[in-house]
Amino acid sequence: MKQNKNVFDNVLQLVGNTPLVKLNRMAANFNGEFYAKVEAFNPGHSSKDRIALHIINEAERQGILSPGDTIIETTSGNTGFSIAMVSIIKGYKCILAVSSKSSPDKIDMLKSMGAKVYVCPAHVKADDPRSYYEVAKRLHEETEGSIYINQYFNKLNIDAHYKTTGPEIWEQTEGEITHLVACSGTGGTISGISKYLKEQNADVKVIGVDAYGSVLKKYHETREFDDKEIYPYRIEGLGKNLIPAATDFDLIDKFVKVTDEESAHTAREISNTEGLFVGYTSGAAMQALKQLNEAGEFKPTDKVVVIFPDHGSRYMSKIYSDKWMEDQGFFDTKNEVQSVVDYVK
Repeated sequence: MKQNKNVFDNVLQLVGNTPLVKLNRMAANFNGEFYAKVEAFNPGHSSKDRIALHIINEAERQGILSPGDTIIETTSGNTGFSIAMVSIIKGYKCILAVSSKSSPDKIDMLKSMGAKVYVCPAHVKADDPRSYYEVAKRLHEETEGSIYINQYFNKLNIDAHYKTTGPEIWEQTEGEITHLVACSGTGGTISGISKYLKEQNADVKVIGVDAYGSVLKKYHETREFDDKEIYPYRIEGLGKNLIPAATDFDLIDKFVKVTDEESAHTAREISNTEGLFVGYTSGAAMQALKQLNEAGEFKPTDKVVVIFPDHGSRYMSKIYSDKWMEDQGFFDTKNEVQSVVDYVK
């Protein structure tokens, strides 16, 4: 059959080329034009599809991964889902060490994709044997014929976004982008995009989003790791209690921190105003955009791109649950989800 541009051999051919969507109501009173790079349009519903496919393809190219082998990874959920998806298509087994902070929705999705999941306590030090970093390392050592993706310290994480997301944004904005705002967890997304954009125009300003309870912002400003910055927080896939080698801090101009509560409310606001059903980190990125605009960061002539990393369906038991929001002390009537009314005739 003749190949049609909308017919694909498998789901992996759908990775990348996600849309840029103008933010109309959320940014109605902001200075400049604002666009969201909506990564939920990837087949695995997150930006992590890009790194999973790129790293696994590279491992195959180098001959360190063969059919039937096992892929092991540390994940807050999204990378794990993407790796499980790629593993299904390519014929690998998948074992994931997951933070207990990950939503039950994410964990159930990983299991549904055939992954073996180990849930590890979130609020322990990175070198604690119970941490998901150490559990993944141990599983790799114990599993014959396995590779450990190690996204936090894998420079291919940066390379995936340098080769795909960065060029897409440059082309979609016709080279007119002035600012990139993106959450930083492993740092691969923001570093890879920034590397490409700054090669095209060194004046593009790159702003990272960090969480209160994470060490990244202070490390960027001082190059010193301060464990006094570390305390529990709720946002998944944002911030860190270690310094990831997959973050190139020299490519980031500055960081802004956001709270759990405001980020949760802002995610719900995006869904209710822009019709984009986004995840917790997307809410964090948009919240940072609000704070930056209020601080006078942008001019009317600026063209700003913010990364929305994943889909809201992975947070149904968290930020889109009124009960969870209330349990966290976040609930207020302004952001209440539309009530369901039982109609009995």
